[in-house]
Amino acid sequence: MPGVIRHHMGMADDPELTLTAVDQVPFILAVCEGPELRVLLLSGATRAVLPGRDYLGRPIREVISDLVGQQIVDAYYEVYRTGKPFDGSEWRVHLDMPDGSVHEMFADFTITPWTVDGERRGVIGIGTDVTEAVYKRQAAAADTERLRRRYEESREVITALQRELLPAGLPVLPGAQVAASYLLAETDTAAGGDWFDAIVQPDGRLALIVGDVVGHGVAASGVMGQLRAVLQDRLYSGASVTEAVGAVDRFAARVPAAHAATVALVVLDTVSGAAEYCTAGHPAPLVVDGAGGTRYLPLTGGAPLGTGGSFSVGQARLQDGDLLLLYSDGILERPGRDHTSSAAELAHFAADSAAGRALRDPEATPAERVCTQTVELLVRATGHGDDITLLAVQRVTPVQNLVLDLPAEPAVLRGARHELGAWLTKAGATDQDVFVLQHALGELMTNAVEHAAAAEGSTVTVTVSLTASGAVEAVVTDRGKWREPSRQENRGRGLALTSQLVESLTVTHDTDGTVARIRQPLTRPARLLDMRDPPAPPSAPAAVEFRIVEQEGDDEAHVRVEGPLDAQTASLARRELLRRSRGGTVPLTVELSTVTHLSSAGVSALHHVAAQHTAQGAPLSLVASPGSPAQTILALVALHP
Repeated sequence: MPGVIRHHMGMADDPELTLTAVDQVPFILAVCEGPELRVLLLSGATRAVLPGRDYLGRPIREVISDLVGQQIVDAYYEVYRTGKPFDGSEWRVHLDMPDGSVHEMFADFTITPWTVDGERRGVIGIGTDVTEAVYKRQAAAADTERLRRRYEESREVITALQRELLPAGLPVLPGAQVAASYLLAETDTAAGGDWFDAIVQPDGRLALIVGDVVGHGVAASGVMGQLRAVLQDRLYSGASVTEAVGAVDRFAARVPAAHAATVALVVLDTVSGAAEYCTAGHPAPLVVDGAGGTRYLPLTGGAPLGTGGSFSVGQARLQDGDLLLLYSDGILERPGRDHTSSAAELAHFAADSAAGRALRDPEATPAERVCTQTVELLVRATGHGDDITLLAVQRVTPVQNLVLDLPAEPAVLRGARHELGAWLTKAGATDQDVFVLQHALGELMTNAVEHAAAAEGSTVTVTVSLTASGAVEAVVTDRGKWREPSRQENRGRGLALTSQLVESLTVTHDTDGTVARIRQPLTRPARLLDMRDPPAPPSAPAAVEFRIVEQEGDDEAHVRVEGPLDAQTASLARRELLRRSRGGTVPLTVELSTVTHLSSAGVSALHHVAAQHTAQGAPLSLVASPGSPAQTILALVALHP
């Protein structure tokens, strides 16, 4: 017994032995001391989460500087200041790793004050990495009845929002990046009365609207749709801010259900940055400047619609890089927050999101980050009882026109498509618009190269621009001889395909050459948010070279085509497919889902192979997954897989 007592006392008297035991606790532990919260101890589990960091004696804000903007650092100092504990459940955070990568983690944690003899000594943070559990739950939930019902409800809501609340798309403009998001109230899955719009007026100015009708459900949605239609009609006709708000106010005065609806309207000259705005009973727009500062524009004093008030117009100016945010009051009226503190939090997290200091999403524009990350950061701490709508615009440097002077050689076409894709991505085009314009212009460039190829040293000129109204206009010019469309091999389908892909196509030709023009509006969708299941970041597809791969068992009659099937590769593809099918005498299955670009030359090659199989009586099966480039193009040209 005395030996046992001596052993117990030995542990208590040995600080190093105690620290060894604490170091092995299987959870995140951080002990910080003094007003600066200098780190005294990080457990082994903590150091594993934060590898390679110098921490001893350094302020916690420096040790976890990558979490600045994600609320964690602020929470440590707030606990020290107030003496009140702070809890978080399944918070998503992004951590910078030594190799430059970003690690996403979900954590449960508690931050508590550390007192000694009644005096505040520091702060202790304790947490658990629950990332694996969160991922498993999300994966398992996909098969549950709850998610099945939620999917059906969300589908109905999305349909209603697209029809009644959301514009078909947000314009993609040369001097402004626009984004929007919508989050349904937690307590009511019925569509509410929030709405937004982004309208390019006839003079090129951009009108931005966020409005809110009192109530939820079908009635509120119907009224909202009417108010939105009135504003759209006036603004598309070139009405001023005063005229547009006056028109919608007169309508609201005649319709009881529209009484006391609120609206914020901003009309922005994206070239000069001059803006006129009106807040009819609506919260003031927020400006995040290029240096990260924030300010709310002064309210114009307008009353809610239909209440007999008058409407003044305010003036503002956005500099290059400034971001303007319109929002509905659901983002301010969160549980446990008053209006003043909510407005301060909104400004703080909007600035962090715009600057990329919050959650990492390098592919998103600042406007998109503000519309998605700001909502997530604010709502996860408090919840929300009302719908939340955000609409943001940032003034940016206009994208310069793309001008390509190409030698009249087929070999240059693939590189030209890649340059076009890079320009469109920089301009803000979605993947679908990039797909459409690469295919359409690829056809026109192929035709132009063929026209000009007969003259030695001839070139083809391609000019692509983004208009002030948000449309891509492209001109392809050659100095060759016009060839009437025909059904020759690898020819005759390009113009037909292009005309189906874009809004307008015109072709003019004379003895000096041919000029082809296309026009295609660009839009980006708004985001319907779901805070329970944050989306995984997209991964960029790798470039694929052309090849034909035999499938399982080295079966020549079952092949997969990969990469671009275009003017350069069409002849090779036709020969190889007919060789494998013995000139169309044996059945052949061709997988086309991994074809990255299918031009009219490729379509002609497939038609030629299909004709040979028909003549020989052997089946030909073309397989392309829904939504793939091959499936999209084959459906247009009536060669269905």
